[in-house]
Amino acid sequence: MIDMSPDPSSPDAPDVVPGRPCYLEDLAVGQRYAGGTATLDLAEIKAFAAAYDPQPFHLDEGAAKATVFGRLVASGWHTMALTMRMLVEGELRSLWGLVGLGADELRWPRPVFPGDVLSVEWEVLEVRSSSSKPDRGTARLRVTTRNQRDEVVLSLITTILLPRRLSA
Repeated sequence: MIDMSPDPSSPDAPDVVPGRPCYLEDLAVGQRYAGGTATLDLAEIKAFAAAYDPQPFHLDEGAAKATVFGRLVASGWHTMALTMRMLVEGELRSLWGLVGLGADELRWPRPVFPGDVLSVEWEVLEVRSSSSKPDRGTARLRVTTRNQRDEVVLSLITTILLPRRLSA
């Protein structure tokens, strides 16, 4: 298991404290953060699918047996929605919230089944100050969601907008 907390003895250690909003200057390439966990239950999988992704392999156990999955699975969009919730409730919090500017390379390499317990982690890939707006900047993050067997079930790269500390 990866230790998600940066080395506090490092001179470049961030000033990110779980639950306390951070600024762009608190982030450095290579830092990793953890989110919470989410357990998928059958009723939630079916309710999400009925509302947003009504395919038989998300709604009907019998129909799902005849698919490539062999049993009922959660929608990838349900997995993404849970990932977002875990990110919002995780260690990295911004004064402005997690304002997403886009996502790239979204992948669902493995299905998610009822009873799976998901967890999320993210790694800082890039930190950039805005050249036109001194009060903000962006960070690119690699987001990875895993199940209880440590298998990747979702991955993406996202860019978020963060406030900067302004000198008095």
